[in-house]
Amino acid sequence: MSRWMFLVVVLAACSGSKKQEVIEEVSLGVTQQSDYPQWLSEWKFFEEELKQLSPAANVLTYDINAPLFSDYAHKARFIYLPKGTQMAYHDSEVFDFPKGSVLIKNFFYPTDFRRPGGERRMLETRLLIHEPEGWWAIAYQWNADQTDAKRIVLGAEVPVEWTDEKGQLQRINYNIPSQPQCKSCHDLNGKMTPIGPSARQLNRDNQLSKWQQENSLSGLPNGQLPALVNYADERALLNDRARAWLEINCAHCHRREGPAKNSGLYLLASEADLYRVGVNKPPIAAGKGSGGMKYSIVQGKPEQSILVHRISSLEPGEMMPELGRKLQHQEGIDLINRWIAEMKY
Repeated sequence: MSRWMFLVVVLAACSGSKKQEVIEEVSLGVTQQSDYPQWLSEWKFFEEELKQLSPAANVLTYDINAPLFSDYAHKARFIYLPKGTQMAYHDSEVFDFPKGSVLIKNFFYPTDFRRPGGERRMLETRLLIHEPEGWWAIAYQWNADQTDAKRIVLGAEVPVEWTDEKGQLQRINYNIPSQPQCKSCHDLNGKMTPIGPSARQLNRDNQLSKWQQENSLSGLPNGQLPALVNYADERALLNDRARAWLEINCAHCHRREGPAKNSGLYLLASEADLYRVGVNKPPIAAGKGSGGMKYSIVQGKPEQSILVHRISSLEPGEMMPELGRKLQHQEGIDLINRWIAEMKY
């Protein structure tokens, strides 16, 4: 029986007005992913006009320090917590979320990047749902009228255009990943796992202390907390910026517990062994992905470094990450080039 036959929507008073509360019990178990709602609006995560992404009760807005590059798409992030539950702090991995939690990430393009708060085109909403047996991923594609998003399984390609910060018109066929592709990035020790909501990513703008005060987060320690820098912040140290970029764009696979662990290339910002980060490290399996070069990073010589070649390439079998982009992240490439160029050898 589909779990949606059991769900109840309740109303809660909030700030003196009626505010719709999300379905109180999300995780009652499903036998197949087709049991999930066909339309994003059925989840009741957002109030009023869906496109405005105004969160309902029990839905927290959040942001992170170093966002994954996704062909310049912008993202709006939310967490649904079942009523009366809390996230639990973890100092190095993603937080522990109660069963029934849902991580909600919306992808969109502002029509004009010079006015990011103006008109925008919603493309997809991805959900990570914490079921009793683990995390499940599903995706919703927004319709042309921007009134709702329909669940898809096999992915989709969506033409989109925008005006960039320099006033240039950009066009791309944006890819929404298929359901099986989600596991390729969200794989930790063979299990589907969130990537972004860790202490070092969430530690910004008093976000964590606010959640603690609201009883949405437990276990927050006193004192200094870990934090990644925003890699776009030119005031930060070059090494910190480069390591943050590599962590969010590469380390979901390139870490000791990730699907690329056999490469021996580990790119978490906390990795202290520079050989494991790639300095003077030859690839485990040579091929066209190496670009004919010998080492992942050659100190002072980005033009001889496999790492630069792979993050710059758009060719299948060479480009890294393998999924999630069709464009070069030129700002990221310039950052890594400069970081390697300034390494002392």
